[in-house]
Amino acid sequence: MSTEDIVVVDDDEGMRLAVERLLFARGYHVTAFASAEDLLRWAPRKGARCLILDVRLPGLSGPELRERLAAEGLAAPVIFMTAHDEPHTRERALAARPVAYLQKPFEGKQLLEAVARALSFS
Repeated sequence: MSTEDIVVVDDDEGMRLAVERLLFARGYHVTAFASAEDLLRWAPRKGARCLILDVRLPGLSGPELRERLAAEGLAAPVIFMTAHDEPHTRERALAARPVAYLQKPFEGKQLLEAVARALSFS
């Protein structure tokens, strides 16, 4: 993995591709997955420097995935994004101390600023 590897997990293909393209255009190396389980099957995940996770995913949710990765020792900063901003979901996501919690649709600038902050921590 390169020094600015970002992992994106979102089951919405359009959103996943848009995020991937935006970050790639800014020079980041991005690896994207449609589900938490797909990411968990990917061996190099421990080299990720930033995680961008959808809160609501089929199978493991974004916060559940973050907990699982943290238990594996992956301490990369996380950015959560969601189209379903519900109080209980927001509370669980914010308990993971994300760099950002973005509500879809969001501006590309918001995501890029959050990624820059996340990479400054890692």
